[in-house]
Amino acid sequence: MKIDLTETTASKINKALVQGRRAVGTPAIGMVLTLVIVTDEENAYDALKAANEASREHPSRTLVVIKRVSRSPRDRAKARLDAEVRVGTDAGTGETVVLRLYGEAIDHAQSVVLPLLLPDAPVVVWWAVNAPLNPAKDPLGALAQRRVTDAYASEEPIRELSARADTYTPGDTDLSWTRITPWRSMLAAALDQSPCTVTSAVVEGEEFNPSCELLAMWLASRLDVPVQRTVSAGPGLTAVRLESSGSGTIVLDRPDGSLATLSMRGQPDRAVALKRRETSELLAEELRRLDPDDIYAAALKYGVERIGEPDGQPAAPAAADRQAAPVAGTSADAGTSPAKAAAKKAPAKKAAAK
Repeated sequence: MKIDLTETTASKINKALVQGRRAVGTPAIGMVLTLVIVTDEENAYDALKAANEASREHPSRTLVVIKRVSRSPRDRAKARLDAEVRVGTDAGTGETVVLRLYGEAIDHAQSVVLPLLLPDAPVVVWWAVNAPLNPAKDPLGALAQRRVTDAYASEEPIRELSARADTYTPGDTDLSWTRITPWRSMLAAALDQSPCTVTSAVVEGEEFNPSCELLAMWLASRLDVPVQRTVSAGPGLTAVRLESSGSGTIVLDRPDGSLATLSMRGQPDRAVALKRRETSELLAEELRRLDPDDIYAAALKYGVERIGEPDGQPAAPAAADRQAAPVAGTSADAGTSPAKAAAKKAPAKKAAAK
């Protein structure tokens, strides 16, 4: 069931929700949390589809906040709120309210969302695109116990990770981190099967993929070893190699984005299912836990600029590098880690982002 409301208020939206529940025969509220999705009109369909699929595991009230750009000065000075209320089969297993904000209402989205939150239920805010540099300080982020971003959706993912590390607050997380959960589980299990001392590691994946950097930082922070980041054609993460003293090399190789091969000395190669997951699966995983992720915090704060250095410390740029840094992707940049390439491209912009 869908109910369209034009130039409405939060009070009228709540009344429409009650009316919709009664119409479909479910007057009781059986939802466990409120999921606030901040997106634009272009990405709203995909974000809402992912949320509806995730609601099968986590029944929730989903509030989609879309900030519409007004063309004329008169429209920009006038506050307006349109809403679309969905209940029943049109909203998965929960309730959905699509909020379109115009004019001055754009700067006060938290005032629109606050009356629509489920009472005594946790709040999760997910920025599908255009996440703020400091999610915890954002007016909508301040309402939530859990704040979900996606560095992969930004224009400069590696620089986005550096900004996230500078502004990290307990409760922050990123879907780029969620994407590597199967990799972390498989690597930890491999080390449990073959106890050894890891001396170095190599993470291979496509360029400008923040999941590769996060996995490299996780390995470096947990194993306290130098980790090299290399570039491949993808898709996504393609391989991880752990060099150990006395036990050879542990290799987890996934060249096709679906099936991986785990190779260890003294054991036959094993096929491992490591399929690239949909956004709905990633979101459902994040909604399973609402407490701070300390492991993510430790990996993020390790520092993307330290990846690729033998001693784990950022190297001082040479004079020639300071005078004329090569552009990432050129022949002069071959063999350089994506983190250092991104840092060379525009150091002034990085400073401004901080």
